[in-house]
Amino acid sequence: MAGESSFDIVSKVDRQEVDNALNMAAKEVRNRFDFKNTDASIRWSGEAIELEANGEERVKAILDVFQTMLVRRKIDLKSLDAGEARLSGKVWKITATTKEGISRENAAKITKLIRDSGLKGVRTQVQGEELRVYGKKRDDLQAVQKLVREAEYDFAVQYDNYR
Repeated sequence: MAGESSFDIVSKVDRQEVDNALNMAAKEVRNRFDFKNTDASIRWSGEAIELEANGEERVKAILDVFQTMLVRRKIDLKSLDAGEARLSGKVWKITATTKEGISRENAAKITKLIRDSGLKGVRTQVQGEELRVYGKKRDDLQAVQKLVREAEYDFAVQYDNYR
């Protein structure tokens, strides 16, 4: 192991940044003219985020405002799982959650991508909801990061513990 470098491929969401984005979206919903007298709101409901309004288009507009705030806070929209708009009584609702962790199937996809790239001396190891990548050369590890970044996955990817 001496002389080997490594880094972790993770899928994490900073809860504080999501909370900041939610508060910014709630403020904009309260202040925007097109949301006046519509009972529009966005708030935490346990681990989920509840969006409510008296019309389907309005609740989708609240989701759009929230997604805009997430992008401003540098949170990848792939980590947000928003459900479909549904009617609950007289109110339209959308429930959204944040996705964290890399599943076994997704880790296998990344591992296959790295293996098929032809980089010698690079190996991977799944550690819970993370994927650790080892290599003798730091240039190879940087090439792996570039390769994973350019691949289009349906989940957010970050790099951690680069040593």
